[in-house]
This record gives sequence, C-alpha cells and structure tokens, in this order.
Amino acid sequence: MIVVTGTIMARPETVTELTAACVAHAQRSRAEPGCVSHTIHVDSENPLRLFFYEQWADRDALAAHFRVPESIDFVRAARRLAAERTGAQIFEATAIQL
Repeated sequence: MIVVTGTIMARPETVTELTAACVAHAQRSRAEPGCVSHTIHVDSENPLRLFFYEQWADRDALAAHFRVPESIDFVRAARRLAAERTGAQIFEATAIQL
C-alpha cells in the first residue's frame, strides 16, 4: 500500500475556497481505481493548515491519480490559494498485526 501525507497552509482570505477545493478533490479521488482512502483534515492548533492523508493500492494507482486532469487542476488551484509552498511525502507501507 502507498500512503501519501501532505499539508497546505491557507491564507485567511483563501481558507474557505481552499478547503472547498480540497474536499472536492478528496471526494473525486475516492472514486478513482486503487484509491483506498483520501481525506482532508483541519489542524486543530492552526485552522489555516490543512492535512491530507491518502492510501493507494499501489504505485500504479497513485501514478494514474497524478495524471488525472482534475488532479493537475487541483494542484494549480491549491498553489494559487496557498500561503506558502506545500509538499507531500509518499511512503510504501505494509500492515502489521499487533
């Protein structure tokens, strides 16, 4: 499984628009083949910071997600609305039994 995490810092005047764009992107992404989960969360200590958590079945599914035109459009919109450059981290994860 592939796990993606990332944050986007909004500006006070863009937080509503950016949050709406993030929610729409997450909802659309959940319908893509190989998407296990795709969520957006508001940081409880800083409501301008939005946190993404995504799970993808494999690298191919994530690569296909990055090629979807709506994903490309979302990244452009997020960059325009963000207060600063954002980043994501991608992990290859294996579930373990405790």
